[in-house]
Amino acid sequence: MKNMTLWNIARACKGRFIIPTKKKTDTACPRAGMATIRSAAGMEAKGIVLDSRKVEPGFVFVATVGEKVDGHSFIPQVFEKGAIGVICEKEPEDLPGPCIVVKDSFLALKDIAEYYREQRPVPIVGITGSVGKTSTKEFIAAVLSQKYKTHKTVGNFNNEIGVPLTLFAMPEDAEAAVIEMGINHFGEMSSLSKIVKPDICVMTNIGQCHLEFLGSRDGILKAKSEIFEFMNPEGCVCVNGDDDKLVTIEEVHGKRPVRFGFSKENDVYADQIENHGLLGSTAVICAKEKRFEAKIPLPGTHMVMNALAATAVGLQMGLTCEQIAAGIASVKAVSGRSRVVKTADLVLIDDSYNANPVSMRAAIDLLSMGLGRKVAVLGDMFELGDNEKQMHGEIGRYAAERGVDCLICAGSLSKSMYEEAKAAGVPEVHYFEEKESLLLQIRQLLRPGDSVLIKASHSMGFEDLVEILEK
Repeated sequence: MKNMTLWNIARACKGRFIIPTKKKTDTACPRAGMATIRSAAGMEAKGIVLDSRKVEPGFVFVATVGEKVDGHSFIPQVFEKGAIGVICEKEPEDLPGPCIVVKDSFLALKDIAEYYREQRPVPIVGITGSVGKTSTKEFIAAVLSQKYKTHKTVGNFNNEIGVPLTLFAMPEDAEAAVIEMGINHFGEMSSLSKIVKPDICVMTNIGQCHLEFLGSRDGILKAKSEIFEFMNPEGCVCVNGDDDKLVTIEEVHGKRPVRFGFSKENDVYADQIENHGLLGSTAVICAKEKRFEAKIPLPGTHMVMNALAATAVGLQMGLTCEQIAAGIASVKAVSGRSRVVKTADLVLIDDSYNANPVSMRAAIDLLSMGLGRKVAVLGDMFELGDNEKQMHGEIGRYAAERGVDCLICAGSLSKSMYEEAKAAGVPEVHYFEEKESLLLQIRQLLRPGDSVLIKASHSMGFEDLVEILEK
């Protein structure tokens, strides 16, 4: 890791650098010699991790105190595995190797990541929004990979812990990076922007999520817009021009945002869209005088929008239309994100990773394209604030409007979804207070040939349902 010596890491996080001392007698422990200190301080980290199981020779381990596990208890083991140093909040009694003592390990993690970003002047695309961040990230990374060696966020590493770890994992030969940035409180995006310092900011939409903490869609827009605070002032902002909130952003650092969307008033838009159901879509993508045909391999209209976002970024990064089209065509679904799975007797739409009212509707729209009986297995949506029951009920009515044949609900909040769907005329409706009961009965509720959508907030653990049905 470039310039990431133990001394520079200590300076970045304002930590106290200490190394083991040699005992000359049973009672005396003199300070280590300056040569020894310089030697230890000059060691360069090959990686920085929070998980002691991921420590390799040359790594630095960040010891944190969690709800169940105190990382400080693993300090002796990580040195045995070849760690060159540890960042910790309390000095070990028997110091096994170089340590950097800080007041707050999580704060130190962010400070170190900010320093490391400054050592890596590769262009970074930062992605935020209420819905579709991960799938948009996949599209943009696939497009940029046609020209640049591109690093991207893995899994759900998009918060104040995940973003630093994503930066630390960037390969030495990376030429570009796509970083997903997720928040649910004011001030968090500002913190992430300070770390990432994005060159291009992408905003997917402003929907109804995290209302419990951000209050309203206007509050969400304000919180997400913190991404502009530490972006490259010479950089570019790309926003969904069809979003009524994002379209109000008229200027950032003296520049008009690049707008993408279905409306022809946008800078990048789609024409001649052909929907091929669960097999995806084709479209002609237009950007000023440029036009090219694109094959979008993932199903759903929202995936066309993701392709438009990727086109906007690709053009800013100097890619040709041919390169952008090839990147879009190469995108593969991420587990839990509108992934279509064909089993022996079912077609599953695995959208189990997360949920809010906007993404729920989009997923139900996707289900409506399926063949056979259309079954929606839906669970609770969290962090919706005071109107959470009403919003669940609206999803139940939407399922009826879109022709869902069978709705299976699980979770205390989803009872409103169940009740409204039943009242609205969904032919078959089932309700389970707990997911565990549903796990035991799900197979009996399905028939060969069904198209089955599985979706809920992440903490509902609906990936367990996908695992059962895939088998």
